Amino acid sequence: MKRPEILAPAGDFTCLQAALDAGADAVYFGLGTFNMRARSGVNFREADLPAVARRCTERERPVRRYLALNAIMFEDEADEVERTILAAKPFVDAFIVSDWGVVSLCRKHGAPFHVSTQMSTSNSGAVRFLASQGASRVVLARECTLAEVKRICAASPVEIECFVHGAQCVAESGRCFMSHDVFGKSACRGECVQPCRRRFLVKAVDLYEDADGNPVHADAKAQYVVETHTVISAKDLCSLGFVDRLMDAGIASFKIEGRARNANYVMTTVRCYRRAVDAVLAGTYTPELVRALTDEVKTVFHREFAEGLYFGRPGERQFADSEDSLATTVKRHVGIVVDYFLKAGIAQVKVQDHAIAVGDDIQVHGPTTGVVEVKVDGLRRDDEVLERAEKGTWATFRCPRCRVGDKVFFVERRADCR
Repeated sequence: MKRPEILAPAGDFTCLQAALDAGADAVYFGLGTFNMRARSGVNFREADLPAVARRCTERERPVRRYLALNAIMFEDEADEVERTILAAKPFVDAFIVSDWGVVSLCRKHGAPFHVSTQMSTSNSGAVRFLASQGASRVVLARECTLAEVKRICAASPVEIECFVHGAQCVAESGRCFMSHDVFGKSACRGECVQPCRRRFLVKAVDLYEDADGNPVHADAKAQYVVETHTVISAKDLCSLGFVDRLMDAGIASFKIEGRARNANYVMTTVRCYRRAVDAVLAGTYTPELVRALTDEVKTVFHREFAEGLYFGRPGERQFADSEDSLATTVKRHVGIVVDYFLKAGIAQVKVQDHAIAVGDDIQVHGPTTGVVEVKVDGLRRDDEVLERAEKGTWATFRCPRCRVGDKVFFVERRADCR
């Protein structure tokens, strides 16, 4: 059984570092335009590409970089897309594409490309055709069942990538027009405002009016919120319980969704799937490990978990009962690192918002640091030993390497999550 690539989302340098530290084999990211997260503000700049490449390659085990260019391209945008391909090509291993015009530009310049799930590839015939056009990898449609994935992998002349974790779209392969119709923001251009995630209000319509234009029926103004769930909001995908079957199917790359998520989400999900894959190969993948890893990914942002469409399509079980995150922990902003004493391994933190106390679980986030998890085992202010540092004060505590300006968060366990 081959080891699949763990492919992590990277929305900024903090997320990138978190993915690298957690054991990702590859990362995917955008440059602000022509990708499916163009609206979210979680993109790098073109000027960042050398630094991204340097961080990924200057490691004991180099990490691959894939640039998302998977939005649709309009007629007057080809020159700008072509310029982006030429600028990025020296710094990335492949482009993720879904528009045939972008495919033609990648072919023109000899740029390796992967076919995005946005192209809705759901059979081996389509995979073979895409391979004949130069694709080195195909990301299958999320509608494929596991049995179909296995058959496609067996017949494919190129690598197959599949989503294993994260948000799922109610539309086929994410090609939805709801956001565009309601708000003028196209999901196919990376601008989706996710109206599907909301609850809906149903209002009665009376087609009959009296002479004055008033409704005839007394209940004409009746309205109610659709219950018991958000009717077109799909549950999040979690594959930790069948990672072994995904590996057996021959999938080359396990893709984690979440370029709009924070660094804690990236670190936690990548770490859990890294452990699951390693356990399968080591023969230590057990129900107990699956439960532990599932509990761990539940600590970060998620909706209700489901198995996606890997075991059948469609079904009412795929829809969420809540529009809110069910994360079992929440981060509260404490403040910032104002100094770090390298030899002593001590961080000095200015407490701006949430107080911290001995025994608290905290995280330090930074573009170079990534995510550092710490249990506070002691607090000091000069020679004073503290039990608690309140808002408006400062304190020092032992901490792995972090940097001035890094953000500090208190990790609170939620009692109200399901």
